Amino acid sequence: MLVVVTYDVQTESLVGSRRLRKIAKTCEDFGQRVQYSVFECDVEPAQWENLKARLLKIYKPSVDSLRFYYLGANWKRRVEHFGAKKEIDLDDAIIL
Repeated sequence: MLVVVTYDVQTESLVGSRRLRKIAKTCEDFGQRVQYSVFECDVEPAQWENLKARLLKIYKPSVDSLRFYYLGANWKRRVEHFGAKKEIDLDDAIIL
């Protein structure tokens, strides 16, 4: 299933900047960055529960925001992309 993860982290302090990096790094472990604070994560349900739990441990609810958009298994018909950033096919092998 595809889940779009977006976040807004307060970075006025060093601690906030660290939280921002941790959230981005955690999302990178499961998906691809499509905008600065937007990731597409093509995950199995168990992977999603792991990712969500990790993100909810990192963020600070009084100042940060996390949003999850569940696009399901038929997400390819629901996502359109326009513009300069190259689109990555999540079904192909990704070499890091």
